[in-house]
Amino acid sequence: MFTVISAGIAPGLALLSFFYLKEKYKPEPILMVLRTFIIGILLVFPVMVLQFGIYEEMQVAEWADAFIVSGFFEEFFKWFLLYFTAYQHIEFNEPYDGIIYGVSLSLGFATAENVLYLFTNGVETALMRALLPVPSHALFGVIMGYYLSRGKSSDNKRVKQSFILASLVVPIFFHGFYDYIILSLMKKWVLVMLPFMIFLWWLGLRKIKYAQDMSQENHQQQKHAQ
Repeated sequence: MFTVISAGIAPGLALLSFFYLKEKYKPEPILMVLRTFIIGILLVFPVMVLQFGIYEEMQVAEWADAFIVSGFFEEFFKWFLLYFTAYQHIEFNEPYDGIIYGVSLSLGFATAENVLYLFTNGVETALMRALLPVPSHALFGVIMGYYLSRGKSSDNKRVKQSFILASLVVPIFFHGFYDYIILSLMKKWVLVMLPFMIFLWWLGLRKIKYAQDMSQENHQQQKHAQ
């Protein structure tokens, strides 16, 4: 049991540390980050109950399973909690803040899901889970948090609403596409998944770099104003 729990938790904590240390100027309070991580863990259970009920009550097509049952429900509830917990908080005041809170909530969700999966399917699946599902959740969180940060920093109401909408729609699309690759391509899914994950990492790291540059610009402006 200890081996399974350790193997299930380790990737999420390692990735959370990686993204947390990317903040160069004003790291978020660690307790707030851990609180968001725990909220993500707790979110797994109602989402799994909802998904189980759908699978029991109806026949779900592959595209609907990928984009609605997995992509929409998981990303919507993550977005909902992120918006009403971290986004509304006074500490959410830097371009990188949305990324770290999005990542922490998503990794909490992914970590709980990972532990449950390893208990069911065995610890021998831990490496594959550490390379694909856990990082993908983290990168969906990067994208979600990035657009939320852009929305919060905008003074234009229409632009703000566009970014907030993108913070929900874009992660749903990528999550759904990720699941659709696995569900629809059978044994050939690896051939598509590898370039998709490379692209997802490239996109996530690009969003991080942009947020870091915005933070640097903000801090330079504050120094000049003093």
